[in-house]
Amino acid sequence: MESLFFQYPAKNKIERQSHVGVVGSGDLEVLVTPSEEPWVKVEVRTGMTGFEQTWEKVIERFCNYYAAQATIQVNDFGATPGVVSLRLVQALEVSGHHEIS
Repeated sequence: MESLFFQYPAKNKIERQSHVGVVGSGDLEVLVTPSEEPWVKVEVRTGMTGFEQTWEKVIERFCNYYAAQATIQVNDFGATPGVVSLRLVQALEVSGHHEIS
């Protein structure tokens, strides 16, 4: 099990917590908690080691585009980068994120 941590500036508030997806073969779950801090903090827990650069690129692109003030926990079981991106956006929709920076 590998844990990765990322933090980026953020300025867009979200309304509520959200939980989307499930930890299962080839999938992941995303938990989002609103924050008052001007940051998005992301913790990724994955059973797949050696993909830190891929995770960093996917998370960085997402955080720079949406800039949501939140703490995000990602629990991964082998999801592809495309699935990761979709789940992250889905979690923001459920959280009430409306603005794009």
